[in-house]
Amino acid sequence: MHTVYTPPTSDDPLVIAGRAFTSRLFLGTAGYPNQQAMLDAVAASGTQFVTASLRRISLDGYEESLIDVLGDRVGFLPNTAGCQTARDAILTAELGREALETHWVKLEIIGDRELQYPDVEELLIATAELTAKGFIVLPYCTEDPVACRKLADAGAAAVMPLGSPIGSGLGISNPHLIELVCSRSPVPVVLDAGIGTASDAAFAMELGCAAVLLNTAVSRADDPVRMARAMRYAVEAGRLAHLAGRIPRRRYAEPSSPQLGLVES
Repeated sequence: MHTVYTPPTSDDPLVIAGRAFTSRLFLGTAGYPNQQAMLDAVAASGTQFVTASLRRISLDGYEESLIDVLGDRVGFLPNTAGCQTARDAILTAELGREALETHWVKLEIIGDRELQYPDVEELLIATAELTAKGFIVLPYCTEDPVACRKLADAGAAAVMPLGSPIGSGLGISNPHLIELVCSRSPVPVVLDAGIGTASDAAFAMELGCAAVLLNTAVSRADDPVRMARAMRYAVEAGRLAHLAGRIPRRRYAEPSSPQLGLVES
């Protein structure tokens, strides 16, 4: 019997593996028109956690890396983007931990390069092994409630199902499944991939996601800084709406004003 994850209500922080975040928006760092736009977007988003591929981080000490420009501003979540097997992802995570001195890792193992779709079998293997090695694992996965449960059972500190394919901007293709994942997950659910605009982020939170991770929707926007700010407010609004509880959907109108005492014509 799984215990459904319930975020703390005091100031409503997001808690993953004992670490508290006041922002429920995680932001990627790739694809911006220039480094200053990325830095300004990170600041405007209010995020406390940014992601980047370990293959993009300079670890040789000869050039300024993302750690150099962001390390004192936000937390850092390295990911294993580009890996296609559990073995490669585990090795990449271990190299990142040694170089960056962090146990946190966003686990990405892609089963199809064209679709950028996660390989769940390899994810399960890598999640179990990395957890046993002391990592805090956040796997990017499919929107399958069974796969998400198995990943949590394997030790994932949170699960990160896709809303739609990476970079597609299609939003949440199957909201019913995302809602099921959120209602049944014993760990926080972070929607990852497919967000196109602020309404998508708000919708994810309204469905019960604990947080949203996005990149392309901000980095490729005409105005990344303004879009980052929009995403910040959207995530906050969606979370408040989820906690408040929406009214039931009805087939017919229901007047909001009382019908008694009307003046007869």
